[in-house]
Amino acid sequence: MLGVIRRRVASGGSSSSSSSILKQSLQTIRPVSSSTSRVSEEILIHPRGFGHVRKFSCLAPLRGRAISSRTMREGVSNMELTASKLILSRPFSSDSGDLVDAVVPFMGESITDGTLAKFLKNPGDRVEVDEPIAQIETDKVTIDVASPEAGVIKELIAKEGDTVEPGTKIAVISKSGEGVAHAAPSENTSKKAAPKQSAPEMKDEEKIKPKVEASPVPVKPKTPAPPPPKRSATEPQLPPKEKERRVPMTRLRKRVATRLKDSQNTFALLTTFNEVDMTNLMKLRSEYKDAFVEKHGVKLGLMSGFIKAAVSGLQNQPIINAVIDGDDIIYRDYIDISIAVGTPKGLVVPVIRNAEKMNFAEIEKEINTLAKKANDGTISIDEMAGGSFTISNGGVYGSLLSTPIINPPQSAILGMHSIVSRPMVVGGNVVPRPMMYIALTYDHRLIDGREAVFFLRRIKDVVEDPRRLLLDV
Repeated sequence: MLGVIRRRVASGGSSSSSSSILKQSLQTIRPVSSSTSRVSEEILIHPRGFGHVRKFSCLAPLRGRAISSRTMREGVSNMELTASKLILSRPFSSDSGDLVDAVVPFMGESITDGTLAKFLKNPGDRVEVDEPIAQIETDKVTIDVASPEAGVIKELIAKEGDTVEPGTKIAVISKSGEGVAHAAPSENTSKKAAPKQSAPEMKDEEKIKPKVEASPVPVKPKTPAPPPPKRSATEPQLPPKEKERRVPMTRLRKRVATRLKDSQNTFALLTTFNEVDMTNLMKLRSEYKDAFVEKHGVKLGLMSGFIKAAVSGLQNQPIINAVIDGDDIIYRDYIDISIAVGTPKGLVVPVIRNAEKMNFAEIEKEINTLAKKANDGTISIDEMAGGSFTISNGGVYGSLLSTPIINPPQSAILGMHSIVSRPMVVGGNVVPRPMMYIALTYDHRLIDGREAVFFLRRIKDVVEDPRRLLLDV
C-alpha cells in the first residue's frame, strides 16, 4: 500500500486527489507495535512530488494512534535535506544527463559582472575538460570560461558583447556529441540560398509596384516631427568625417580612465624632479650579468636596482608609504611595490609583495613572472590588489620626461625615464654620462615638499652608488 502512495505522490497529482488517497490508505493500515506511525518516513522517498501536501493536519490520524508531531518535523527536515542533495548533485548538468551548461565563474569579490569579449570555440567544436571556450572582460582582468566536461559544443546561449554575471549560462555542451552539427556550413548554405530566392521575389515586387501606385491612397495630414533633444554642454556632438570609425571602449580602458580622473580630482598632485647618473649601476650590471644569470637563472635588470632604492627611500621617509583615510593617516609597516605594465588591452599594475624582504634575484624573478602574466592576460585580481607605492618606467618607450599620476589609494608614484648620454661636469671636467630624469608625483595634502625631495634624493644616492645598500648609509 505504501508503494502505491509513493507512486501516486511522485506522479504529481492534484492536491485534493492526493489528500483523499492518503486519507483512505492511512485509515486501512493496521496499527503496528511502534507507538508512532512510520508513514511519514515512507512517504518521504520522493520529496519532489510531495510539495502540495504540506499541512499534515489534513491527514486523518490512524485508528487508535496519533501521528507524533516530532516525527513529522523530523520528516520535513529530512525531506528538505534530501531535496537539497538532489539539487546540488549536478550543478552543471541538464535533466537528460548528457547536456552540460558552461557558466561564468566567480570573478572576484569586487567584480559583479563582465562583458563577454569573444568565444574561443564554435558550435560543433570538440572541447576537453577545463579548456577555455570564452573570455570575459572585466574592469581589471580578462577571465577565461572553462568547459566543465569533455564533449562537443551544442549551442551558444549568450552573444559577444553581452553583460554577464557569475553563474550566467553561456553555452551548452553535449558529452556524447550526438545530434550536434557544425553551425558554419548551415550558415553558409543559407547565405548562398538567400540571393537565389531573392531574385524572383524582386521581380514579383516590381510587377506589383505599378498596380499599387496606381490605386488612390488617401493622404493623411502630416504631424510635425518632435524637435531633437538638446544635448548638454558635457556631450559635444562631433561632426561626421570621412575615414573615421567608432569603437566602444573596453571595460579595462574605461576603468583606467575613471581611476585616473578620480585621482586628479581627489589628490593635490605635485611633481618634483631630479636626475640620476646611471654609470655605476650600469657598470655593476655589465660586470655581474653573466654570473647572475648562471646562478639565479634570470637576467639582472635596472628595475631591481630602482626597487631596492625605493624601498630604502620609503624606510627613510615612512610618510611616502602612508595614505589618508578620512580624518586619519594610515602608516603601512610593509612595502608592496606596484609596477605599471602596459599591455595591448590597457594598463595593469601587478604588485610585488613585501619587497623589503627580497633580494635582487627574487625581485627580478617576480617582475618577469608578473610581466609575462600581464602580457598573456592571465594575471589574477589578487596579484594586482593592494600596493603601497608605484613605479612607472616610461623609459622603455623612450619617454624623456613626464609627470605620472598617483594610483589610488596610494600617495605617491615614481616615474623612470629613458637613459640619455649628456655632457656633465665631473671633477671640473665635462664628460659624457648616461643620465636619467626621475619624477615623483605625490599627494601634497599628506606629503610636504621636504619629505618628497629627501625621498627622491635618497633614490638618486642609492642608484648612483649601490654600495650604500650594503653599508646602509
